[in-house]
Amino acid sequence: MTDLSASLRPIGSAWAKLDKVLLTGIAIVLIQFAFDRTAVPATLVEMLDHFWGTLPFILFAVAAIAVMKASGSERLLDGAFHGREGRMIFLGALVGGLSPFCSCQVIPFVAALLAAGAPLSAVMAFWLASPLMDPAMFAITAGGISPEFAIGKTVAAVLLGLTGGLTVKLMANTALFADPLKAQPSVGGCCSAKKLTLNWRFWQEADRRQIFGSAAWDNLVFLGKWLLFAYLLQALLIRYVPADLIATVIGGDGIGPVVLAALVGAPAYLNGYAAVPLISGLLEQGMSPGAAMAFVIAGGVSCIPAAVAVWALVKPRVFAAYLGFAFFGAILAGLAWGAYV
Repeated sequence: MTDLSASLRPIGSAWAKLDKVLLTGIAIVLIQFAFDRTAVPATLVEMLDHFWGTLPFILFAVAAIAVMKASGSERLLDGAFHGREGRMIFLGALVGGLSPFCSCQVIPFVAALLAAGAPLSAVMAFWLASPLMDPAMFAITAGGISPEFAIGKTVAAVLLGLTGGLTVKLMANTALFADPLKAQPSVGGCCSAKKLTLNWRFWQEADRRQIFGSAAWDNLVFLGKWLLFAYLLQALLIRYVPADLIATVIGGDGIGPVVLAALVGAPAYLNGYAAVPLISGLLEQGMSPGAAMAFVIAGGVSCIPAAVAVWALVKPRVFAAYLGFAFFGAILAGLAWGAYV
Protein backbone atom coordinates (compact mmCIF):
# COMPACT_ATOMS: atom_id res chain seq x y z
CA MET A 1 0.00 0.00 0.00
CA THR A 2 2.88 2.31 0.85
CA ASP A 3 4.54 1.61 -2.52
CA LEU A 4 1.29 2.38 -4.32
CA SER A 5 0.89 5.69 -2.48
CA ALA A 6 4.49 6.60 -3.26
CA SER A 7 4.03 5.81 -6.96
CA LEU A 8 0.82 7.88 -7.16
CA ARG A 9 2.29 10.89 -5.38
CA PRO A 10 4.15 12.28 -8.46
CA ILE A 11 0.93 11.96 -10.49
CA GLY A 12 -0.99 13.93 -7.89
CA SER A 13 1.74 16.56 -7.76
CA ALA A 14 1.73 16.92 -11.55
CA TRP A 15 -2.06 17.20 -11.60
CA ALA A 16 -1.97 19.94 -8.95
CA LYS A 17 0.39 21.99 -11.12
CA LEU A 18 -1.81 21.80 -14.22
CA ASP A 19 -3.93 24.83 -15.02
CA LYS A 20 -7.53 23.70 -14.53
CA VAL A 21 -8.96 26.65 -16.46
CA LEU A 22 -6.84 25.79 -19.51
CA LEU A 23 -7.73 22.10 -19.25
CA THR A 24 -11.43 22.89 -18.97
CA GLY A 25 -11.27 25.13 -22.03
CA ILE A 26 -9.51 22.45 -24.06
CA ALA A 27 -12.05 19.86 -22.91
CA ILE A 28 -14.93 22.09 -24.00
CA VAL A 29 -13.42 22.59 -27.46
CA LEU A 30 -12.85 18.84 -27.82
CA ILE A 31 -16.46 18.14 -26.85
CA GLN A 32 -17.68 20.65 -29.41
CA PHE A 33 -15.39 19.07 -32.01
CA ALA A 34 -16.88 15.65 -31.25
CA PHE A 35 -20.50 16.80 -31.69
CA ASP A 36 -20.29 19.82 -34.01
CA ARG A 37 -16.83 19.94 -35.52
CA THR A 38 -17.72 22.39 -38.31
CA ALA A 39 -18.58 25.03 -35.69
CA VAL A 40 -15.23 24.88 -33.88
CA PRO A 41 -13.33 27.34 -36.14
CA ALA A 42 -16.10 29.93 -35.92
CA THR A 43 -16.24 29.53 -32.13
CA LEU A 44 -12.50 30.05 -31.75
CA VAL A 45 -12.49 33.03 -34.12
CA GLU A 46 -15.32 34.67 -32.19
CA MET A 47 -13.51 34.01 -28.90
CA LEU A 48 -10.29 35.60 -30.18
CA ASP A 49 -12.10 38.55 -31.75
CA HIS A 50 -13.74 39.43 -28.45
CA PHE A 51 -10.47 38.95 -26.59
CA TRP A 52 -8.62 41.20 -29.04
CA GLY A 53 -11.25 43.90 -28.58
CA THR A 54 -10.79 43.77 -24.81
CA LEU A 55 -6.97 43.56 -24.89
CA PRO A 56 -6.33 47.32 -24.45
CA PHE A 57 -8.46 47.28 -21.31
CA ILE A 58 -6.64 44.18 -20.06
CA LEU A 59 -3.25 45.85 -20.55
CA PHE A 60 -4.42 48.99 -18.76
CA ALA A 61 -5.72 46.91 -15.87
CA VAL A 62 -2.46 44.94 -15.65
CA ALA A 63 -0.39 48.14 -15.63
CA ALA A 64 -2.61 49.75 -12.95
CA ILE A 65 -2.30 46.77 -10.63
CA ALA A 66 1.47 46.53 -11.14
CA VAL A 67 1.97 50.24 -10.38
CA MET A 68 -0.08 49.93 -7.18
CA LYS A 69 1.93 46.93 -6.02
CA ALA A 70 5.36 48.38 -6.86
CA SER A 71 4.68 51.86 -5.52
CA GLY A 72 3.19 50.65 -2.24
CA SER A 73 0.12 52.83 -2.83
CA GLU A 74 -1.99 50.24 -0.98
CA ARG A 75 -0.65 52.01 2.12
CA LEU A 76 -3.03 54.86 1.35
CA LEU A 77 -5.94 52.59 2.32
CA ASP A 78 -4.79 52.27 5.92
CA GLY A 79 -5.82 55.82 6.73
CA ALA A 80 -9.44 55.11 5.85
CA PHE A 81 -9.97 53.22 9.11
CA HIS A 82 -9.09 55.96 11.59
CA GLY A 83 -11.27 58.68 13.04
CA ARG A 84 -15.04 58.95 13.53
CA GLU A 85 -17.13 55.89 12.78
CA GLY A 86 -19.30 57.60 10.16
CA ARG A 87 -16.21 58.76 8.30
CA MET A 88 -14.72 55.26 8.48
CA ILE A 89 -17.90 53.75 7.02
CA PHE A 90 -17.90 56.19 4.13
CA LEU A 91 -14.20 55.74 3.38
CA GLY A 92 -14.43 51.96 3.90
CA ALA A 93 -17.12 51.71 1.23
CA LEU A 94 -15.25 54.09 -1.08
CA VAL A 95 -11.84 52.44 -0.88
CA GLY A 96 -13.47 49.01 -0.94
CA GLY A 97 -15.02 49.86 -4.29
CA LEU A 98 -11.73 51.19 -5.67
CA SER A 99 -9.02 49.11 -4.00
CA PRO A 100 -7.01 46.42 -5.82
CA PHE A 101 -7.29 43.82 -3.02
CA CYS A 102 -7.87 40.21 -4.00
CA SER A 103 -9.93 38.04 -1.65
CA CYS A 104 -6.93 36.37 -0.03
CA GLN A 105 -5.44 39.78 0.80
CA VAL A 106 -8.68 40.87 2.43
CA ILE A 107 -8.46 38.22 5.17
CA PRO A 108 -5.21 39.36 6.87
CA PHE A 109 -5.97 43.04 6.16
CA VAL A 110 -9.41 42.92 7.78
CA ALA A 111 -8.17 40.70 10.62
CA ALA A 112 -5.56 43.33 11.43
CA LEU A 113 -8.19 46.08 11.32
CA LEU A 114 -10.52 44.21 13.67
CA ALA A 115 -7.66 43.37 16.03
CA ALA A 116 -6.72 47.06 16.10
CA GLY A 117 -10.26 47.97 17.15
CA ALA A 118 -11.80 49.14 13.86
CA PRO A 119 -15.61 49.00 14.15
CA LEU A 120 -17.43 46.17 12.42
CA SER A 121 -19.59 48.74 10.60
CA ALA A 122 -16.61 50.18 8.71
CA VAL A 123 -15.21 46.73 8.02
CA MET A 124 -18.60 45.54 6.72
CA ALA A 125 -18.72 48.54 4.37
CA PHE A 126 -15.30 47.59 3.02
CA TRP A 127 -16.18 43.87 2.81
CA LEU A 128 -19.32 44.47 0.77
CA ALA A 129 -17.77 46.89 -1.71
CA SER A 130 -14.34 45.29 -2.10
CA PRO A 131 -15.23 42.17 -4.18
CA LEU A 132 -17.36 44.16 -6.63
CA MET A 133 -14.99 46.66 -8.16
CA ASP A 134 -11.33 47.56 -8.51
CA PRO A 135 -9.34 49.36 -11.22
CA ALA A 136 -8.83 46.19 -13.25
CA MET A 137 -12.49 45.20 -12.93
CA PHE A 138 -13.61 48.65 -14.02
CA ALA A 139 -11.45 48.53 -17.14
CA ILE A 140 -12.59 45.02 -18.09
CA THR A 141 -16.25 45.83 -17.46
CA ALA A 142 -16.07 49.06 -19.44
CA GLY A 143 -14.50 47.27 -22.37
CA GLY A 144 -16.57 44.10 -22.20
CA ILE A 145 -20.02 45.56 -21.50
CA SER A 146 -20.01 49.37 -21.47
CA PRO A 147 -18.49 52.29 -19.56
CA GLU A 148 -21.96 53.17 -18.28
CA PHE A 149 -22.43 49.69 -16.80
CA ALA A 150 -18.99 49.89 -15.16
CA ILE A 151 -19.85 53.25 -13.59
CA GLY A 152 -23.24 51.93 -12.47
CA LYS A 153 -21.64 48.89 -10.85
CA THR A 154 -19.08 51.10 -9.08
CA VAL A 155 -21.83 53.33 -7.69
CA ALA A 156 -23.80 50.24 -6.62
CA ALA A 157 -20.71 48.80 -4.88
CA VAL A 158 -20.12 51.97 -2.86
CA LEU A 159 -23.82 52.38 -1.99
CA LEU A 160 -24.05 48.73 -0.94
CA GLY A 161 -21.05 49.20 1.32
CA LEU A 162 -22.52 52.37 2.81
CA THR A 163 -25.90 50.75 3.41
CA GLY A 164 -24.40 47.68 5.05
CA GLY A 165 -22.02 49.71 7.18
CA LEU A 166 -24.68 52.14 8.39
CA THR A 167 -27.08 49.28 9.14
CA VAL A 168 -24.44 47.54 11.26
CA LYS A 169 -23.75 50.82 13.07
CA LEU A 170 -27.44 51.29 13.88
CA MET A 171 -27.79 47.67 15.06
CA ALA A 172 -24.42 47.39 16.79
CA ASN A 173 -26.00 46.79 20.21
CA THR A 174 -28.38 44.06 19.04
CA ALA A 175 -27.79 40.34 19.47
CA LEU A 176 -27.09 40.00 15.75
CA PHE A 177 -23.89 42.04 15.80
CA ALA A 178 -22.83 41.78 19.42
CA ASP A 179 -19.52 39.93 19.89
CA PRO A 180 -19.20 39.30 16.12
CA LEU A 181 -15.73 37.76 15.88
CA LYS A 182 -14.76 34.11 16.10
CA ALA A 183 -12.63 33.21 19.09
CA GLN A 184 -9.56 32.42 17.04
CA PRO A 185 -10.11 33.73 13.52
CA SER A 186 -7.96 32.42 10.73
CA VAL A 187 -5.82 35.25 9.41
CA GLY A 188 -3.79 33.41 6.85
CA GLY A 189 -3.82 34.20 3.18
CA CYS A 190 -2.09 33.32 -0.03
CA CYS A 191 -0.95 36.92 -0.49
CA SER A 192 1.48 37.26 2.39
CA ALA A 193 3.88 39.77 0.88
CA LYS A 194 4.85 42.62 3.19
CA LYS A 195 3.37 45.96 2.22
CA LEU A 196 5.92 48.46 0.94
CA THR A 197 6.40 52.05 2.01
CA LEU A 198 4.90 54.52 -0.43
CA ASN A 199 7.20 55.56 -3.28
CA TRP A 200 5.67 56.59 -6.59
CA ARG A 201 9.11 56.53 -8.30
CA PHE A 202 9.27 52.76 -7.98
CA TRP A 203 11.40 52.33 -11.11
CA GLN A 204 14.40 53.74 -9.24
CA GLU A 205 14.64 50.63 -7.04
CA ALA A 206 15.53 47.19 -8.36
CA ASP A 207 13.27 45.36 -5.88
CA ARG A 208 10.27 47.47 -6.86
CA ARG A 209 10.99 47.00 -10.57
CA GLN A 210 10.98 43.25 -9.93
CA ILE A 211 7.66 43.53 -8.08
CA PHE A 212 6.22 45.53 -10.98
CA GLY A 213 7.31 42.93 -13.52
CA SER A 214 6.11 39.99 -11.44
CA ALA A 215 2.72 41.60 -10.69
CA ALA A 216 2.24 42.57 -14.35
CA TRP A 217 3.02 39.08 -15.63
CA ASP A 218 0.96 37.26 -12.98
CA ASN A 219 -2.09 39.41 -13.62
CA LEU A 220 -1.69 39.26 -17.40
CA VAL A 221 -1.72 35.45 -17.22
CA PHE A 222 -4.61 35.44 -14.75
CA LEU A 223 -6.80 37.86 -16.71
CA GLY A 224 -5.82 36.38 -20.05
CA LYS A 225 -6.71 32.79 -19.24
CA TRP A 226 -9.97 33.65 -17.49
CA LEU A 227 -11.17 36.01 -20.20
CA LEU A 228 -10.29 33.60 -23.00
CA PHE A 229 -12.22 30.92 -21.15
CA ALA A 230 -15.16 33.27 -20.58
CA TYR A 231 -15.22 34.40 -24.22
CA LEU A 232 -15.27 30.75 -25.23
CA LEU A 233 -18.33 30.22 -23.04
CA GLN A 234 -19.88 33.39 -24.44
CA ALA A 235 -19.45 32.16 -28.01
CA LEU A 236 -21.04 28.81 -27.11
CA LEU A 237 -23.86 30.55 -25.27
CA ILE A 238 -24.73 32.70 -28.26
CA ARG A 239 -24.49 29.74 -30.65
CA TYR A 240 -26.44 27.11 -28.74
CA VAL A 241 -28.79 28.83 -26.26
CA PRO A 242 -31.90 30.26 -27.95
CA ALA A 243 -32.30 33.99 -27.45
CA ASP A 244 -36.03 33.46 -26.87
CA LEU A 245 -35.28 31.27 -23.87
CA ILE A 246 -33.00 33.87 -22.27
CA ALA A 247 -35.51 36.64 -22.95
CA THR A 248 -38.31 34.57 -21.41
CA VAL A 249 -36.46 33.58 -18.23
CA ILE A 250 -34.41 36.69 -17.36
CA GLY A 251 -35.65 39.24 -19.86
CA GLY A 252 -38.33 41.87 -19.69
CA ASP A 253 -39.26 44.32 -16.98
CA GLY A 254 -40.35 43.80 -13.41
CA ILE A 255 -38.87 42.39 -10.25
CA GLY A 256 -39.04 38.70 -11.27
CA PRO A 257 -35.97 38.57 -13.56
CA VAL A 258 -34.00 40.70 -11.10
CA VAL A 259 -34.75 38.42 -8.13
CA LEU A 260 -33.97 35.33 -10.19
CA ALA A 261 -30.64 36.80 -11.33
CA ALA A 262 -29.74 37.64 -7.74
CA LEU A 263 -30.59 34.11 -6.61
CA VAL A 264 -28.47 32.40 -9.27
CA GLY A 265 -25.66 34.96 -9.08
CA ALA A 266 -23.58 33.10 -6.50
CA PRO A 267 -23.68 29.53 -7.85
CA ALA A 268 -23.25 30.66 -11.47
CA TYR A 269 -20.39 33.06 -10.74
CA LEU A 270 -16.87 32.10 -11.91
CA ASN A 271 -15.07 35.28 -10.96
CA GLY A 272 -15.65 38.96 -11.60
CA TYR A 273 -13.57 39.03 -14.75
CA ALA A 274 -15.02 35.91 -16.32
CA ALA A 275 -18.54 37.14 -15.54
CA VAL A 276 -18.14 40.14 -17.84
CA PRO A 277 -18.18 38.24 -21.17
CA LEU A 278 -20.97 35.97 -19.93
CA ILE A 279 -23.13 38.93 -18.97
CA SER A 280 -22.32 40.57 -22.30
CA GLY A 281 -23.48 37.44 -24.11
CA LEU A 282 -26.63 37.18 -22.00
CA LEU A 283 -27.46 40.82 -22.70
CA GLU A 284 -27.11 40.14 -26.42
CA GLN A 285 -29.51 37.22 -26.01
CA GLY A 286 -32.16 39.26 -24.25
CA MET A 287 -31.24 39.43 -20.56
CA SER A 288 -32.73 42.54 -18.93
CA PRO A 289 -30.21 45.21 -17.84
CA GLY A 290 -31.58 45.12 -14.29
CA ALA A 291 -31.08 41.36 -14.08
CA ALA A 292 -27.53 41.76 -15.36
CA MET A 293 -26.70 44.25 -12.61
CA ALA A 294 -28.34 42.09 -9.94
CA PHE A 295 -26.34 39.07 -11.13
CA VAL A 296 -22.94 40.77 -10.92
CA ILE A 297 -23.66 42.36 -7.54
CA ALA A 298 -25.02 39.22 -5.86
CA GLY A 299 -22.43 36.98 -7.47
CA GLY A 300 -19.50 39.25 -6.67
CA VAL A 301 -20.27 39.62 -2.96
CA SER A 302 -21.32 36.01 -2.30
CA CYS A 303 -18.87 34.15 -4.54
CA ILE A 304 -16.69 31.62 -2.72
CA PRO A 305 -13.43 33.66 -2.39
CA ALA A 306 -15.21 36.74 -1.04
CA ALA A 307 -17.48 34.73 1.25
CA VAL A 308 -14.57 32.71 2.66
CA ALA A 309 -12.83 35.95 3.63
CA VAL A 310 -15.84 36.86 5.78
CA TRP A 311 -16.54 33.36 7.12
CA ALA A 312 -12.95 33.04 8.32
CA LEU A 313 -13.31 35.94 10.75
CA VAL A 314 -16.89 36.34 11.97
CA LYS A 315 -19.60 34.21 13.57
CA PRO A 316 -22.28 32.57 11.38
CA ARG A 317 -24.98 35.11 12.25
CA VAL A 318 -22.79 37.98 11.02
CA PHE A 319 -21.92 35.98 7.92
CA ALA A 320 -25.66 35.47 7.29
CA ALA A 321 -26.17 39.23 7.58
CA TYR A 322 -23.38 39.75 5.04
CA LEU A 323 -25.16 37.45 2.56
CA GLY A 324 -28.46 39.18 3.29
CA PHE A 325 -26.96 42.56 2.49
CA ALA A 326 -25.61 41.11 -0.75
CA PHE A 327 -28.93 39.62 -1.85
CA PHE A 328 -31.21 42.55 -1.07
CA GLY A 329 -28.60 45.06 -2.22
CA ALA A 330 -28.34 43.23 -5.54
CA ILE A 331 -32.12 43.37 -6.02
CA LEU A 332 -32.24 47.09 -5.27
CA ALA A 333 -29.27 47.77 -7.56
CA GLY A 334 -30.88 45.73 -10.34
CA LEU A 335 -34.21 47.55 -10.03
CA ALA A 336 -32.49 50.93 -9.96
CA TRP A 337 -30.32 50.13 -12.97
CA GLY A 338 -33.27 48.74 -14.90
CA ALA A 339 -35.27 51.91 -14.21
CA TYR A 340 -32.32 54.11 -15.20
CA VAL A 341 -31.63 52.28 -18.46
